[in-house]
Amino acid sequence: MSRYVAPELAALWLADVVLAFTVAHLLTASPAAREVLGASWQALDARLINHAALLASMLGTTAIAIGLYRPDICLEPRRVALNAAVVALIAFPVALAVGGAFSPELIGAYAAQLGGILAVWVASVLLVRWTLRSTLSPALLVRRVLLVGAGESSSRLVAALRTRRAAMFEVAGAVEAAGTPPSLEALRRSRVWALVATGGCDPDASAWMLDYKLRGIEVFDELAFCERHLGRISLERLSVAWLLGAEGFGSGRLGRAVKRATDIVVSLAMLVLTLPLMALTALAVRLDSPGPALYRQERAGLHGQSITLLKFRSMRVDAEAGGTPRWAARADSRVTRVGAFIRSTRIDELPQLLNVLRGDMSLVGPRPERPHFVEQLAELIPFYTQRSYVKPGLTGWAQVNYPYGASVEDAREKLAYDLYYVKNQGFFLDMLVLLATVRVILFREGAR
Repeated sequence: MSRYVAPELAALWLADVVLAFTVAHLLTASPAAREVLGASWQALDARLINHAALLASMLGTTAIAIGLYRPDICLEPRRVALNAAVVALIAFPVALAVGGAFSPELIGAYAAQLGGILAVWVASVLLVRWTLRSTLSPALLVRRVLLVGAGESSSRLVAALRTRRAAMFEVAGAVEAAGTPPSLEALRRSRVWALVATGGCDPDASAWMLDYKLRGIEVFDELAFCERHLGRISLERLSVAWLLGAEGFGSGRLGRAVKRATDIVVSLAMLVLTLPLMALTALAVRLDSPGPALYRQERAGLHGQSITLLKFRSMRVDAEAGGTPRWAARADSRVTRVGAFIRSTRIDELPQLLNVLRGDMSLVGPRPERPHFVEQLAELIPFYTQRSYVKPGLTGWAQVNYPYGASVEDAREKLAYDLYYVKNQGFFLDMLVLLATVRVILFREGAR
């Protein structure tokens, strides 16, 4: 299912991409660049102009993944500055590698020019945001929705709309499906953008909701709204009938082949790049507390089959001396000093690249859970086992959208995102998750 994008945010993204291309082009062609680069300017100039479009698209893609266009961030100067700087830092080595591959003899000059381009781009983004913040109302980025149907269904959706991902939506109110419908004029005065039927399509409300839809008001049922706009599946409205009729839930033979090839190439590259870091981590774990550096644990893999998960040990060796598995708690006393750091930075997960390489896991997918917890959660949460119909991942859609969970309610919330991934899995969603994982690691989101 396609995801809704606010036109204002799309325009802001396009402005940033055009800005990146313009900055790259102008700085490359400037007299200062000619003077600094001297005889190499002409050759470098041609290459940089050719790479300007690539750099602009790279910045635009990374900015989306890092969260630069989230409604709760896009007009906040401090957070925009931080996110834009992170985007530039990520883009710099990638763009340098691409440029250096075509012109290794000019890589020093290219690095200096590229650094200048990215610095000016960050400053320009801040200037644009400051201008917009000074001249526009933040309300222009908000979509107001009226909930049709009261009670528990309405309360659940209100709670979902209070999350960070739903920052661009505001609840205008709720009306009983069987009650007197609000007038179209009242909806327009209140700037209501959409009606959301929270308890299914009530016959009493269908007629006037259809009338308003044909008059320009968006209308959704709860399942469609949550999937398209919140990136999650509404578990409360989920049914076998809907699952049978819904599109998605499969990537095809070609999609599976592309995913596996991506897993192999990326995991191999990451293993090589992170080998020194993993060696230092293993040494630090051994010096910090008695016991092995690596920790092996049984987890539920594809279709519930048992796999052996690898991690750097972050807890004492007697963390589960009683024999009963339990989730990590906030400020858990079992976590060692080194363990606290490697958990917050996700370094403890790096050995799972070997799980990805041998095919037990994928780079992206629902996180593998322990069989003990799977049995418990499957009894308490409907459709919980459906998350195992794809390979578990090193990172996942739930991990970049929801903080670490250590309760049944947290597992329920994460399942809503996991099922969204199972339904909408694909190469581009995987790339978005991988890029967003960089944000999660850099900003220490949700680790315990």
